[in-house]
Amino acid sequence: MSRTRHIFVGNATSRQSPSAGTTGVYVEFPPRRASFRYDQPMSSPFDSLFRPFTAGALKLPTRVVMAPMTRSRSPEGVPGADVAAYYARRAANLVGLIVTEGVAIDHPAAVMNPNIPHFYGEAALAGWARVREAVHQAGGRIVPQLWHVGMARKAGSHPNPEAPSIGPSGVTVTGEALRPPMSEEQIADVIAAYARSAAHAMTLGFDGIELHGAHGYLLDQFLWEGTNRRTDRWGGDLVRRTRFATEVVRACRRATSPTFPIIFRFSQWKIPVYSARLAANPTELSELLAPLAEAGTDIFHGSTRRFWEPEFEGSSLNLAGWTKKLTGRPVITVGSVGLDNDFINGLFQRERAGTSDLDTLLGMLERDEVDLVAIGRALLVDPEWATKLRNGRLTELLPYTAEALATLS
Repeated sequence: MSRTRHIFVGNATSRQSPSAGTTGVYVEFPPRRASFRYDQPMSSPFDSLFRPFTAGALKLPTRVVMAPMTRSRSPEGVPGADVAAYYARRAANLVGLIVTEGVAIDHPAAVMNPNIPHFYGEAALAGWARVREAVHQAGGRIVPQLWHVGMARKAGSHPNPEAPSIGPSGVTVTGEALRPPMSEEQIADVIAAYARSAAHAMTLGFDGIELHGAHGYLLDQFLWEGTNRRTDRWGGDLVRRTRFATEVVRACRRATSPTFPIIFRFSQWKIPVYSARLAANPTELSELLAPLAEAGTDIFHGSTRRFWEPEFEGSSLNLAGWTKKLTGRPVITVGSVGLDNDFINGLFQRERAGTSDLDTLLGMLERDEVDLVAIGRALLVDPEWATKLRNGRLTELLPYTAEALATLS
């Protein structure tokens, strides 16, 4: 009979059992035979979620992705054993790819909370090495989401309250002009910081990176006309506004390898301007995405609040579906999967969300409109969400409640 496995996650320096003086936790995983035989014949209604997926060097055991969700549980920017165990629990339960919460690149104004993890510095990188090892031991793959919040950061925010916030035009998403436009030197510094974090990811053995170009943060601020009012080479029409993001993609590619997977997350909406649009029609969406694909993006992550909503009139395709059709690149779809309200209500307004059926989603996968599915709150509240689904334990699926935000369960 196979037995439950326990893997130690902590500061032990070898693969042997932890010795006195080491700190950490044991993570309990299901038996390997039950959970890791992805080659077994499938007979679940949810088979399409559990097929393997390959895109270049990225090889995933399932189509289930853990969506990036800010947890702010890394004091002084250093992820600990609890963070490693949190991600490993999902990897042990049929989540093929973990996209970490947004991690700060090496720039003083990158984030606005001292507990958001860094992706630079000896201590933080050592912590991330342990996270990566725990996820790999559990059978999953993992990429860090590289993040700079730009003008979403309030002046005086920690961990570097003395650092001024920056943005392409110094304008917030709501239109407040608070700072001068970024200088050429500042732009170059931020591009280099992204590249350094990408290099760290490859050195530490991560399976790729995701660039957070969505939701009104720095990369998105360059893409959107509402926050990019520049008339130089970093602004102008839609194609010209892609320049900063494409230079970041190129810099990350140069800092890693020709085959190191790069995912680019983008959205139409911004926090809190949910009606914002980067592209009003498929032609404009193509103009936005083509330079990013040419620069070296391997996979696009089209962030929507409700995955089932069509992006443009006259077609049932959602944002990810249109992205795949226009670019030919693999795509991740996301947006309240498995729940009956969107994440703005759940995370910001702290509303409860019940479970919902996945018929529409499964149809998208079966028609090859999308390739991967990112799960947010359903996985946050229930590490076993995918395992329960695969094994038909639907009555055991947990509804999302705001209390799930209080711990790294």
